[in-house]
Amino acid sequence: MTILDTDIFTLLASGHPRVAERFRREEDQVALTIVTRIETLEGRFAFLMKAADGQQLLQAQQWLERSERDLANFLLLPFDAAAATEFDRLRQNKRLKKIGRGDLLIAAVALGRRALLVSRNLRDFRQVPGLRVENWAD
Repeated sequence: MTILDTDIFTLLASGHPRVAERFRREEDQVALTIVTRIETLEGRFAFLMKAADGQQLLQAQQWLERSERDLANFLLLPFDAAAATEFDRLRQNKRLKKIGRGDLLIAAVALGRRALLVSRNLRDFRQVPGLRVENWAD
C-alpha cells in the first residue's frame, strides 16, 4: 500500500506533471489518511469563510466541491488500533517532538499499515524509525 500525504495529494489534484506520471505508474493501492482529508477540507473551509467578495466566494465553493470529489476517489484510511499504537510509540521518541502533529499522525497510520508514505517532507519523515518514505515531486 502507498499513502499520499497532504502535499502530494494537493500536487496530484492540481495536475503536477511529475506526481501525476508517478501516480499513473504506481502498482500498489494508493490511499489517503483521515489527516489529509481534514487538512484539505480545513483549508477549503477557511478560504470560503474568508472570501472577500462574491467572486472569491464562488471560487471557494468550486474548490471545496472539487476537493471533495478528489478525496472521494481514494481509499480513506482512518485511525485503527495499529495506528494508535504507533502514535503512542512515536510520541515517546523525544527526537520526534519537532515534527508537526499532523505529520506524526500520518506517519503513525503509515507505520500501522506497513505502507510506503509519499511526501515532499523527507527531512521530517526520515527521522521516523521504520517509516518508508519517497518523494514523487522533486
